[in-house]
Amino acid sequence: MRHILAACLLAATLALPAAAAPGPADQQAVHVLNRIGYGPRPGDIERVTALGVTRYIEEQLNPEAIPLPPALSARLALLDAANAPAAEALARYLDLRRDARNEEEGARQQRKAAMQKANRETDAARLLRAIESPRQLEEVLVEFWFNHFNVYSGKGLDRALVASYERDAIRPYVLGSFRDLLGATAKHPAMLFYLDNHLSTAAGFVPKGKNNNGMPRGLNENYARELMELHTLGVDAGYTQRDVTELARMLTGWTFTPRDLSGPNDGFRFDRRRHDHGTKHWLGQVVEDQGQAEGEYALDVLAMHPNTARHVSYQLAQYFVQDVPPPALVERMAATWQASRGSLRAVMRTLLTSDEFMAAATQGSKFKTPYQFVVSAVRASGVQVQNVQPLVGALNQLGMPLYGCQTPDGYKNTQEAWLNPNALTRRIAFATALGTGKLALDRAPAAPVATTLRDGMAAPMPAVLS
Repeated sequence: MRHILAACLLAATLALPAAAAPGPADQQAVHVLNRIGYGPRPGDIERVTALGVTRYIEEQLNPEAIPLPPALSARLALLDAANAPAAEALARYLDLRRDARNEEEGARQQRKAAMQKANRETDAARLLRAIESPRQLEEVLVEFWFNHFNVYSGKGLDRALVASYERDAIRPYVLGSFRDLLGATAKHPAMLFYLDNHLSTAAGFVPKGKNNNGMPRGLNENYARELMELHTLGVDAGYTQRDVTELARMLTGWTFTPRDLSGPNDGFRFDRRRHDHGTKHWLGQVVEDQGQAEGEYALDVLAMHPNTARHVSYQLAQYFVQDVPPPALVERMAATWQASRGSLRAVMRTLLTSDEFMAAATQGSKFKTPYQFVVSAVRASGVQVQNVQPLVGALNQLGMPLYGCQTPDGYKNTQEAWLNPNALTRRIAFATALGTGKLALDRAPAAPVATTLRDGMAAPMPAVLS
């Protein structure tokens, strides 16, 4: 019986099924539960069928009206690291790192264990929400937008900042204004650190009375390049290398102080001394010296640029509809973007109420990423998760560690990226272990689990999966 359960879980989670239920209404419910959420839990198909797909979609577009289960809220409230303000989390990390360098081996191990605990709590917050929250579209969009504005948690200070970044710069804006989301990510210390804009200065800048602690001085174009290429316009939008350089000049002085993250925006500050006060020529416009307002102007322009509307609409349609999305749908979404001044809720409503989204050809056309596969398998099993660490280990083994994408473009969501024989073998092993109860998800861990990739090594899978 357990092996039959494992086979059913595998069939339900390898791909997004087109015909998992006999009736058309049930098929539509399965499709919607898989596309705007992480698959059905026991009873979900019947509930959505009775409610109606159209009404369910509209409910999901308004997650603030959907209460979280009290048990989930209580568990999330206990995760101190996931709830800590950026200032507190970073100060704790810096103190632990400093102390670990100056202590005996035993004390260093204790400090390392404290860092690992913070990682585990951050992982738990994401996975528990994805598995248990009834606000499924919100959770899917948190994953999508984190990938879109990716930061790598294995880089230095971002080990401590990733929880705040997701909580404060991503989650509040996933169905809000794209301009607000763009600004929140641009100013969060996790992004400023990951793409090095906190180091970017006008040419020739020298800190008064200091040697800048050996850090690089001068213009850094990393963030400006990714802001245009990945976050907004897209790589083929017709801008030039000079536009990248001029945007980087406009963003000089956007920084933070690691030991002082007080104030708004989790410690973002504009340092006029570092700013390039010269005239810039960007995207055909002359930009005179306006200090911080230059960067704000750039974000305003990029957020509402027609190329941004098309580029991001394409990515959303690729995620929710097909790997090569219908051009007509992308154009309608881009038109909604312009008409609504970048309202992500309006754009998503255009997508989710489209004929293309519900078309028969769309159903069953997306291959699940490892993250989607693992979360949907657990949801399908109905198990009450007390221990997420086997899932963290599984994601490492499947090549998609949480917060572990090193490159700014984030994880891919296409079949080409994830479908290969080795990946299928690992998925079968995971589904078998889950179906036969060998992952111990329903039992709290008795002791700290081995480190994750953020500590430089992968957490081991349970033995049955090795």
